[in-house]
Amino acid sequence: MSTASPAFHTIRDMLRLAVTRFNEARLFFGHGNSNAFDEAVYLILKSLSLPLDTLEPFLDARLTPEEISRIRRLIDRRVSERMPAAYLTTEAWLQGYRFYVDQRVIIPRSFIAELIMEQFAPWVDDPQTPHDILELCTGSGCLAIMMADAFPHAVIDAVDLSTEALDVARINVAEYEMADRINLIHSDLYQAIGQKKYDLIVTNPPYVNSASMKKLPPEYQHEPQMALAGGDDGMDLVRKIVREAGQHLNEKGLLIVEIGNEAAHAEAAFPDLALTWISTSGGDDRVFLVEASQLR
Repeated sequence: MSTASPAFHTIRDMLRLAVTRFNEARLFFGHGNSNAFDEAVYLILKSLSLPLDTLEPFLDARLTPEEISRIRRLIDRRVSERMPAAYLTTEAWLQGYRFYVDQRVIIPRSFIAELIMEQFAPWVDDPQTPHDILELCTGSGCLAIMMADAFPHAVIDAVDLSTEALDVARINVAEYEMADRINLIHSDLYQAIGQKKYDLIVTNPPYVNSASMKKLPPEYQHEPQMALAGGDDGMDLVRKIVREAGQHLNEKGLLIVEIGNEAAHAEAAFPDLALTWISTSGGDDRVFLVEASQLR
């Protein structure tokens, strides 16, 4: 591609181009932004090292040929490769937290993050109380970091089967200076934690059922499939997590599990367990809670 074109001079010009290209390509937006305009604004401001929440003062700023080339390369990759913006910029935002990401981990997005910001109220009476928290399938470590902030006296054991994911989590834990509060553990679920018990077990595991996996937009094909695929009904790992959780919860402990669009499969998987569904911005059937007493 040629470098700068006489037709493009300003951020406004590049923004118009990006929105048009994104809409024409019918891109899918599910990794932080919800529409072509917001995605274009983010990519342009990020590429120019400008504040991500300040567009208006810069709209008519004239760009150098090099800056125009850089932005056009980003636009081209977003369209031609269907590469999520978070991977193009190696960063993702969740509830105001910035995390490093690359294709070794899924892009942070979780309804549990909303609940952490509320310190799991009213199910956790006192944020000072939880001392031991287990996060299964930690990925980038985003929820573990948020929980370390929300529960100041807690130590978090953050577990993942992927050593590559744990390498990314290490970057984020170091960035937030949480190494003394978060233990990153390579483990197949509970396997490496022995008999340790926790006040909270929190997880956003792979839960996409096999039929839905086949229908995922191309953007999701760039993510590690082991972090998405949950088997025929999406409940393969969820069953194991619930089945063994009782052995690792303190007397008044709580298990909190995100299952996305799989509420019907979750209800079918645990017909004898009264799941407590927690309201989130995604609805009343995306995250469930189970008390330790129910699992014994």
